[in-house]
Amino acid sequence: SGGSAAAPLPEEDCMKLNPSFLGIALSSLLAIDLWASKRLGVCAGEGSAWGSARPLMKVIEVSGHGIPWLLGTFYGLCQSDSSAAREVLLNLLFALLLDLMLVAVVKGLVKRRRPTHNKMDMFVTISVDKYSFPSGHATRAALVCRFILHHLVLAVPLRVLVVLWALIVGISRVMLGRHNVTDVLFGLLLGYALYSVVEYCWLSPLSAPALFALW
Repeated sequence: SGGSAAAPLPEEDCMKLNPSFLGIALSSLLAIDLWASKRLGVCAGEGSAWGSARPLMKVIEVSGHGIPWLLGTFYGLCQSDSSAAREVLLNLLFALLLDLMLVAVVKGLVKRRRPTHNKMDMFVTISVDKYSFPSGHATRAALVCRFILHHLVLAVPLRVLVVLWALIVGISRVMLGRHNVTDVLFGLLLGYALYSVVEYCWLSPLSAPALFALW
């Protein structure tokens, strides 16, 4: 009718003509991340630019997978006859389990889908592996790298190789199309920080006598 005013639209239906600077920055970062990840996914399929290198990238993928590391650490723990070696291996096992739980929780909370160009042919996956953020391989690589450098006496060339391995594992996740760039960067930072937690909670015969009694 002539004198009645139109009802206001719900707030969620109104166009935001002045989006916040933070919103623009995050949207731009996301767009750059998706664009760069797709451009760098050169081994995402057999028909990709570097498709012939895909088998090698998948070998690197397995080298950073949790199951080989867990089984290898557990086997070494069972075979070790040195109390010092058992202490290091038990803490490495603790670090790997902590890493798996933390990554699973973050993936379940964030629920970021993997890149659309990813081919789901990964070695042994679980339910949360359908999510992308963060990269569990990158987290594990950074954690294991820092752990090895602090607790194994290695010559300089071997120390360089350990660092290169961690970086190559992270890069391979983007090249295979498994993850976006930010998934890997956050994973590397998370793994690096997680080692500090392991050091703070270091298990020893004094702090965890029941665990060491099992071995």
